[in-house]
Amino acid sequence: MGSVTGSGTVRVLRDRTAGLFLTAVVVSGFGTSAMWLAAGVWVKSLTGSDSLAALAVFAMWLPVLVGPALGTIADRIPGKQLLVGSNLVMAGLLTSLTLVGSAGRIWILFVVLVLYGASSVLMDAAESALVAGAVDARLLGDFNGLRMVAGEGMKLLAPLAGAGLYTRFGGGAVALLDAASFALAAGVCALLPAGEPDRAARTGRRGELTAGIRQVWGSAVLRPLVLAGSVTMLCAGLNGAAVYAVVDDGLGHSPTYAGVLYAVQGAGSVVVGLLAGPLLRRLGEQVFTAAGIALFAVAVGARALPYDEVALAASAAVGIGLPCVLIAAMTAVQRETPEAVLGRTAATANTLMMVPNAVALALGAGLIALVDIRVLLPLVGAAGLLTAALLVTGRRGRLTDAPAGPAPSSAKA
Repeated sequence: MGSVTGSGTVRVLRDRTAGLFLTAVVVSGFGTSAMWLAAGVWVKSLTGSDSLAALAVFAMWLPVLVGPALGTIADRIPGKQLLVGSNLVMAGLLTSLTLVGSAGRIWILFVVLVLYGASSVLMDAAESALVAGAVDARLLGDFNGLRMVAGEGMKLLAPLAGAGLYTRFGGGAVALLDAASFALAAGVCALLPAGEPDRAARTGRRGELTAGIRQVWGSAVLRPLVLAGSVTMLCAGLNGAAVYAVVDDGLGHSPTYAGVLYAVQGAGSVVVGLLAGPLLRRLGEQVFTAAGIALFAVAVGARALPYDEVALAASAAVGIGLPCVLIAAMTAVQRETPEAVLGRTAATANTLMMVPNAVALALGAGLIALVDIRVLLPLVGAAGLLTAALLVTGRRGRLTDAPAGPAPSSAKA
């Protein structure tokens, strides 16, 4: 295990297929992160409505609700074809946003944002299936950690570029930047090796929409991880809803200070992404996840303290702890799920973990008006600690139990 632990990241980076996937994540992630920031600002500037601006971000998230259905599509179309096609379609759709120059045409932006979210769910499901067959099972944690590094790294850089581009040239310029990133990502995905088996021929029609749920619920490995992820992301939503109250009421800073806290949190996520593979192999999924949840929970509780140093340390700890459950759950899904239903299972797991986050963001917006953050945040932290304690007492799945080589006949690239 030592040699795998020491060279896991290097082996993933040397793998041509894994390298192409990570390159596509970096390229498309840059445009996506810029667009996420610009969308709300664009709507606000055209309509003057804060509610519609918030709805713009929600529109991109909305398709996660139908993740299992979109995962079914991903299971019936060859992954490489789906990735290339989805990237090209989004590149074309984003160019249509250059027509949005007034409030009367804002509906075009909302339609494109919903399709944007749907394509993200589809591509994530397709990528999970392709990666599971192409990457050594013992290195899936390393890959998912590096994917986290790529995504979070773009979130640190792209919003600044997007803000500058929007200020100088408007929303259409940001849309064209994002379109170019999708087109480039399509070119990268086109370089993926061919040879993926036809999953559509082996996928029956009965029970398609529920196959992912049954796979998650019926697995002694996946069920506790996804349930723990659901509770943790619920806590994360409440924590996120309270961030401006922490900055204003707790620390006495202007709202822009939240950007500093988010940047520190992103840096923490980059760190844990680099360490995820070795830690998963050493600790096992459930202990790794429980440790991350516990760190996140303690950090959330500490945010109730009115000190800048504590707030910065807590943000870094949230960035380190929160991704653990997402990395571990997705790694387990890729390792434990039969190839024929992997797209649905990945999309279902993502839905089960992400929907509570959105619900909690909405719920938290009301709670912070009724409950003092010095009470709310410690309670949220206590819920996280209880989740970690319940998880770690269960059965411990270890990545070292996985076979030494890639999944046999499911290699698709």
